[in-house]
Amino acid sequence: MTEISNFLSSSTSFGLCISLVCFWVAEIIYRKTKFFLLAPLLTSCTFIIIFLVVFKIPYENFLKGAHFLYYLMTPCTVALAIPLYRQFSKLKENALAIILGILGGILANALFIFAFCSIFKIGHTEYVSILPKSITTPIGIAITNQNGGIESVTILLITIAGNMANIFGIIFCKLFRITEPVAQGVACGTSGHAMGTSKALEMGDVQGAMGGLSIAVCGVLTVVILPFFVGMI
Repeated sequence: MTEISNFLSSSTSFGLCISLVCFWVAEIIYRKTKFFLLAPLLTSCTFIIIFLVVFKIPYENFLKGAHFLYYLMTPCTVALAIPLYRQFSKLKENALAIILGILGGILANALFIFAFCSIFKIGHTEYVSILPKSITTPIGIAITNQNGGIESVTILLITIAGNMANIFGIIFCKLFRITEPVAQGVACGTSGHAMGTSKALEMGDVQGAMGGLSIAVCGVLTVVILPFFVGMI
């Protein structure tokens, strides 16, 4: 076991390969079962964690190879402008509603975190690490570092928020009878950044376009709004 661990840890492509294989297997499982809790993103993350624990491979060694996927996040996010361009007429028709919806999502998120941390007496460092949980990872990390938060906590919560939006996005839209495609896309993109938008893309072209727009707008507005909440705890 030790030899296998050392061999995998020393491989520069190990992180990339295990990530792709785990996601491929998770995708097959989801297609076979169609069970929402077996969503590929969540299942593949679980597989990777189990693999690293069993073979006692440090996360830092895994990240050396997997970091290549991290670099792809930016061009993938930019590529979301393509469906947005195709649905530009929808954007013009619903511009005010979209902006207000995104703004409402940001404020609701910040107020909930403030209330939660106040009730459970959570310290300032942890509080500022939790605040950017619903925006895309690069912006979230930058905000956390700027305010003296814990980067690993922010990454974990951003991942959890994204997975929750990816898993429960369609379910909550059905539960609350949200049938307007624009509203569905804004909800998924604002609450779950890229992972939520990937689910929005499965729902339809309009939803995907609005989700992609929400990632960008949510990131910009969050940078402006969050400083007002940082000093509250």
